[in-house]
Amino acid sequence: MSDRYLTFALCKGRLANQTLGLLEKIGITCQEMKDPDTRKLIFTNEELKLKFFLAKGPDVPTYVDYGAADIGVVGSDIILEENRNIYEVLDLGFGKCRMCVCGPKEAEGYLKSHELIRVASKYPRIAKDYFYNTKNQTVEIIKLNGSIELAPIVGLSEVIVDIVETGSTLRENGLVVLEEVCPLSARMVVNQVSMKMENERITDLIEKLKGALENA
Repeated sequence: MSDRYLTFALCKGRLANQTLGLLEKIGITCQEMKDPDTRKLIFTNEELKLKFFLAKGPDVPTYVDYGAADIGVVGSDIILEENRNIYEVLDLGFGKCRMCVCGPKEAEGYLKSHELIRVASKYPRIAKDYFYNTKNQTVEIIKLNGSIELAPIVGLSEVIVDIVETGSTLRENGLVVLEEVCPLSARMVVNQVSMKMENERITDLIEKLKGALENA
């Protein structure tokens, strides 16, 4: 076995827990991470020469791109928005949701007639790519960080581009899904240099995870 550690960057929260659950199915565990009181930032499995750390979603592709992590697990929304030079190697199948264009029902006409409208989103790159390259519609993109649903209600934008899981928040605020941009789920990403240097270990890991997902 290589003396080099393989380092994983995991997206904080539910995605990290689901990833660790999947890794346990193929015999990869990290007991240190299960301690709710720990203040540690890096967790190690000495036996398998693996390291893990938790990061905010948008930071995971950055850590992987720069080689601070060999492998990352993050939502495909973040991969698309960050647009980093990393390999996307596996759809893990959990964390499923959709990126959608949403707004009041009457905003549907703006989309059909290709009017110049304002679009609010936490995901300006995804929104711009969808409207400019898929729909060929010129729009003004407004980047927001908070409750995106607020934008059309207060008149900041005609529509929004956001993640939709159940749609309950939309319904409660009188909004609907107008168009689907793309399906989303958790993906495994790999640093391009790591893929060459540690090809055997990483490929073996991918194959074992594929097997675990098929048998789930």
